[in-house]
Amino acid sequence: MSLLIPHLQPLRECRLVARYDRFIADVEFDDGRIEKSHCVNPGRMEGLVRPGARAWVSPAPEDSKRKLRWTLELLELDGRYVGANTQVPNRIAETLVRERVIPGLKRWRSLEREVRYGENSRIDLMLRGATDHLVEVKNCHLVYPDRRAYFPDSVSARATKHLQELAQEAARGKRATVLFVLQRTDGNTLRPSRVHDPDFADAARAAADAGVRFRAVRVDPTPEGFLYDGTLPVDLSDYDTEKPASYRAELDEWSGWKRRGPVKRSK
Repeated sequence: MSLLIPHLQPLRECRLVARYDRFIADVEFDDGRIEKSHCVNPGRMEGLVRPGARAWVSPAPEDSKRKLRWTLELLELDGRYVGANTQVPNRIAETLVRERVIPGLKRWRSLEREVRYGENSRIDLMLRGATDHLVEVKNCHLVYPDRRAYFPDSVSARATKHLQELAQEAARGKRATVLFVLQRTDGNTLRPSRVHDPDFADAARAAADAGVRFRAVRVDPTPEGFLYDGTLPVDLSDYDTEKPASYRAELDEWSGWKRRGPVKRSK
């Protein structure tokens, strides 16, 4: 199925200069002007922080009072587009669910966003029907040479908490799904990353045992929009971490961010 989800604003091409203090990325436009952009990504962006890489940013609305007038959206890595904005997958997921193209997420009567549940949490999508169906959306943009995508790319206590609360909801008889959105096209399987966050990997297996379903979709992020590229399997089985750990070490130079003042990369 050919389905394009356009960007909310036309993108502007530039070059990545550096990432600072996690949420700021300096970018350079063709005229040599360097601007600070909002980097909407709490993770390490493993392997993506490459100075000089082609990048695309979206402008803030003209009436916005935002201090940063640009938002980092895409990066080009070895000739491949990779989505960098971790808020975009929620919009992608909602569109795909409304189009009823994802197996297991087609039967519902109404859809609500950001519904409170659990212990002070909000579910990304609540599908109302005979039984409520909670859908938690997770962004993924890390793929190793083994063609597997890995989530997360750094410790995420928040993501682990979400899995634990979803497991509780499933135990109460509700339907619950974790939906990963892979913002690149070279991954053919998705794994919880035991290398980056073993607690999350353990919580994923425990959640699956409790009845939580795990699904993943892949999109091709382009300067025009996000092209739906189908589903891919989620592998929750245990695996040897030696090789993924070596891949991680190889990408460490292009991961994390600089802190203002003395340069120091995140761990």
